Amino acid sequence: MRTSVTVDTGASRYEILIGRGVWADAASWDGLPRAAHAAIVSNTTVAPLYAGRVAALLQARYREVCTVVLPDGEAHKDWRTLDLIFDHLLAHGADRQTVLFALGGGVVGDMAGFAAACFMRGVPFVQLPTTLLAQVDSSVGGKTGINHPRGKNMIGAFHQPSRVLCELDTLATLPARELSAGLAEVIKYGPIADMGFLDWIEDQLDALRERDPAALAHAVRRSCEIKAQVVGADEKEAGLRAILNFGHTFGHAIEAGVGYGRWLHGEAVACGMVMAAELSARLGLVDRGFVARLESLLQRAGLPTVAPPLGAGRYLELMRVDKKALGGEIRFVVIESPGRAALRPAPDALVREVIEARCGAVA
Repeated sequence: MRTSVTVDTGASRYEILIGRGVWADAASWDGLPRAAHAAIVSNTTVAPLYAGRVAALLQARYREVCTVVLPDGEAHKDWRTLDLIFDHLLAHGADRQTVLFALGGGVVGDMAGFAAACFMRGVPFVQLPTTLLAQVDSSVGGKTGINHPRGKNMIGAFHQPSRVLCELDTLATLPARELSAGLAEVIKYGPIADMGFLDWIEDQLDALRERDPAALAHAVRRSCEIKAQVVGADEKEAGLRAILNFGHTFGHAIEAGVGYGRWLHGEAVACGMVMAAELSARLGLVDRGFVARLESLLQRAGLPTVAPPLGAGRYLELMRVDKKALGGEIRFVVIESPGRAALRPAPDALVREVIEARCGAVA
């Protein structure tokens, strides 16, 4: 059984297909952009598992199918690795109708999407996310990009996929740590948009961690529904879309501060959400019970909730290059009330208090 969610930004419209056996269903591939050439972009971990299967499916629809295999991990989300995609496309005679298929997790999806946005000034691409985090978040919405040593995802473009195919069977091979990292992004949707969904996650968390198919299907579908609604209202993050970055301002600072790849993105976001909830409480927006509830749920999901002690000064330095910062003023996604988020500035002194309280850092 499969379900679908529509993303409609006004400028583009596409489907997210979710379920077990989605890739095997011929109808899932119908209506994709026509071309002579298709290129699968994957990595050294995912390609041996699925690239051959996907290539066989594509060979019935494209005259030539090639695969470019990137090194795995956040540490390789950079210009050098991006160039491997361009080198491969040019060496294999790709043209401006070539379709890219992003087969992997968030790093692969972001890099393949950015390559698609840039190659010959824009070619179509399709997301084939193989991790929970990618299925519920990064594959949807058209944000693409690479990291810079001074900040995560600081170089990129908005480029919407032609379709997203969430094959839930791929989650069976996902390491437990990666599954937990994906649950962080699932949990995020409750505080910002749907406390009923948060209630459901609390009740079904054991089933999710045990990879129950029905629980995973609902988690992916509801997460995609919320994200599609937000992206449809604000494609390029002029306002509302920023709420999807709950916990990410602190989280991106953690990733950059400890070195890309040492913490998984979802692990850093988990700590970031606790810190953002703490900030919300200190601003008088939510009570302590809300912070404790979120922290407990993240811990149950197998996620860290104590941030690394980088020092308050270093956190502030890193967060000033966050994409939501304006004129050097850091803006945070805070919870105005459970189920509703907003973007607000906060005094440095208060942010220092949060950092010292949640990671023991000394200014």
